[in-house]
Amino acid sequence: MIEHREGPLTVRAVPGPALYFRIAEAEKPRAVLGLLHGYADHSGRYAHVMDDFAERGITTIAIDLRGHGRSLGDRGYCDKFEEFLDDAAELAALTTKQAAGLPQFMLGHSFGGLVSAASALETPRSLRGVLLSSPYFGLALKVPKVKILAGQLASRIYPHFAIPSGLTGADVTRHAERAAAYDADPLGFNIAKARWFTETLVAQERTIAQAPRLKLPLYVSFGTVDKVAQITDAKRFFNAAGGSDKTWDERKGAYHEPLSDPDWADVADVMAKWILARV
Repeated sequence: MIEHREGPLTVRAVPGPALYFRIAEAEKPRAVLGLLHGYADHSGRYAHVMDDFAERGITTIAIDLRGHGRSLGDRGYCDKFEEFLDDAAELAALTTKQAAGLPQFMLGHSFGGLVSAASALETPRSLRGVLLSSPYFGLALKVPKVKILAGQLASRIYPHFAIPSGLTGADVTRHAERAAAYDADPLGFNIAKARWFTETLVAQERTIAQAPRLKLPLYVSFGTVDKVAQITDAKRFFNAAGGSDKTWDERKGAYHEPLSDPDWADVADVMAKWILARV
């Protein structure tokens, strides 16, 4: 039997907006997993995955990053990337408390994958491993240099400037119902803000450059038809990671969200087995 809990996290170790969390607790947990969603995303879209993990003995705790989902904060905005690392630290505190000595893992999707990787590099804590789903280390669509320069200028003089992302459900998953739900989701948004954009660019290169310091077991899942994140940049990080226990799971034909695609259950199965093999 799975126990579900969710609600606002109003007490923070580091000052910041109130975050929203959800837990799918296994009846007889063997491990605890912290989960971070992607940009313009939220934890509720991973409820099916969390339940699947719980059935296998993996308790999952997810938060909505600041400015996302039901958490407070300006939608999709940050003054600096490190603010998201503060949120990741709050998730780590939750997983540590929930784990009560059980092995801990971290899973991040897309932008949440970038945050997870950067967090694991900054403070590895007692993690047994890091799992990344389509980690956002680079944009699949090449942005003209003039637009990057314009974004950098806007970041300095009008950091809240927002432009449409143009992203639709059909761009992230081949599953028609989940694609439609993505487009209709009131907790989602389809803009990108200038300061978030420039802070993310810097964080991407910094995290890739620091990858050799990551000694933890690493698993990466990536679809070959990802229209959002650049697979070659993810491979740069994966290849540079300093640990010897590394798994690259390339999904032929899959879109940006392997855990929302029609064969998501197979991806979840591989992830769960990877986790439990390291318990």
